[in-house]
Amino acid sequence: MKEKTDKKESAKKSEKIDKLKEFEAKFTELQTQCEELESKVSEAEQKAADANDKYVRMAAEFDNYRRRTAKEKLELVSTASEDVIKGLLPILDDCERALNMLKESKADTSAIEGTELILNKLFGYLKTKGVEKIEAVGKELDTDFHEAVAQFPVEDSDKKNKIIDVVQQGYMLHEKVIRYAKVVVGV
Repeated sequence: MKEKTDKKESAKKSEKIDKLKEFEAKFTELQTQCEELESKVSEAEQKAADANDKYVRMAAEFDNYRRRTAKEKLELVSTASEDVIKGLLPILDDCERALNMLKESKADTSAIEGTELILNKLFGYLKTKGVEKIEAVGKELDTDFHEAVAQFPVEDSDKKNKIIDVVQQGYMLHEKVIRYAKVVVGV
């Protein structure tokens, strides 16, 4: 009987060992599948991070493009008006000369007033577009705004190295010099 029970126990142990081996095989298979899935998840996360990085870069690049084109448009508009305004400056100079000649020749007051009106309208229009005169007389020579065309000896020490006369008026457009003031400097 002992033999029978030993055989039964041996058979039970053998079954348990077989089941254990079967479970170990399934466990190993599940572990392999789990590792494969983790690897796929890791790849997917990496792809998502790469796609997100590309998206952020493209968005930043587009934003930079939009800003750059807007800035270029503004520069184009200001440059276009700059050329037109530069063309009007000689006319403004001629109006000022005509007004000075009329005042010196003691012409009819209506001619002086009419010329002043034209000059004021022209300069008023240019002022609305951002044009300003460069103030020069009595100031020190600043090569950022003035161009010295002559030097003139002066006795007064206060006038030395200062602008004593303006040969041609200088103008700025939106804080950019479009024509330097041609001046005479006292020495």
